[in-house]
Amino acid sequence: MRKKTVRDVDVAGKRVLVRVDYNVPLEPETGRVLDDKRIRATLPTLLYLRDQGAKLILCSHLGRPKGKREPSLSLWHVAERLSELLGEPVKTTGCCCGPVVQEMAHTLEAGEVLLLENLRYHAEEEANDAEYAKALASLAEVYVNDAFGAAHRAHASTEGVTRYLPSVAGLLMEKELEFLGRVMQDPEHPYAAIIGGAKISGKMAVLESLLERVDKLLIGGGMANTFLKAEGFNVAESLVEDDFLDQARRVMERAREKRVVLLLPTDVIVADRFAADAQAKRVSVKSVPDGWRIMDVGETTLDVFAKALEGCKTVVWNGPMGVIEFGPFAHGSHRLAAVVANLAGATTVLGGGETAAVVEQLGIAERFSHLSTGGGASLEFLEGRELPGVAALEEA
Repeated sequence: MRKKTVRDVDVAGKRVLVRVDYNVPLEPETGRVLDDKRIRATLPTLLYLRDQGAKLILCSHLGRPKGKREPSLSLWHVAERLSELLGEPVKTTGCCCGPVVQEMAHTLEAGEVLLLENLRYHAEEEANDAEYAKALASLAEVYVNDAFGAAHRAHASTEGVTRYLPSVAGLLMEKELEFLGRVMQDPEHPYAAIIGGAKISGKMAVLESLLERVDKLLIGGGMANTFLKAEGFNVAESLVEDDFLDQARRVMERAREKRVVLLLPTDVIVADRFAADAQAKRVSVKSVPDGWRIMDVGETTLDVFAKALEGCKTVVWNGPMGVIEFGPFAHGSHRLAAVVANLAGATTVLGGGETAAVVEQLGIAERFSHLSTGGGASLEFLEGRELPGVAALEEA
């Protein structure tokens, strides 16, 4: 069901409460924003609202202050960066609600922007407290949720506030729902999913959901080790979740039942210790040396994966193929990114911060159909779960 968006409501001259996801990394010493990707992602919505003559009141969480005022997690530095991107000053507050905030919100001029202080300075935010939600709602006349990354949480600013205001999606939220909805409900085939990352435990539900939709499932990263061990291979000192061996076998059996092509690494890059400067070599998955650990997929595996992706019309990728924080073990993810980027005529959707970081580092982000801004939210969406922050928005 399509949700109403900012284009479906009249915001001229109105105070609009916009939930954004400005949970960005800050430099500890200066508070400077280290990565403004999430801030830039909201600009289309903010510029649209400003052009329509709205008065913008932005709210976001930052980190985990656990209901207490933590100066290092203030949104003040985020406001500085947003001011630079918008080309005009962004007003800030010392809180999210109260008389002073009320006055600042109600005296905004059309096109002005006010950024509230960290929502999670109040424990009531994560508790979805009704009075706190009502206080936030009292600042505005319309609510816009543009924080897909927080949409899987039923918090006061994502779900509670919708009980008191007309509530619609922002342009970023709309884009997330369009692309993720397409790969879940109406994908073009052949459809391949690439799933990596460290652990299988956080992605079991995603794997089971995708098996009902995809034609091919390519598994890499640390989670592939659990599948390899479940198949009887010795993975030596590699990261393995022994409690999930049976679940891995169940996924493989389900793939056979559904006639889904499930591909695991056949060769890997192993290291004698978990370090960037470790001694490394390429071996067959049948020959991982005792005392060594798998750190990346090998060249033969990448050839097989690339061949499997040829002709695919839909590709979803979540999770790197190796330990990308160590340069020598990022090759598999980098090469696979180039393969996916070069797929002609395919809808390519990337989820997860680490996966997005790979393509941004390579400078090829624009060659993908969509880079999701939501880590946990994208996973839950791909699991087929309803997201509270989305469900609460008005239907078109």
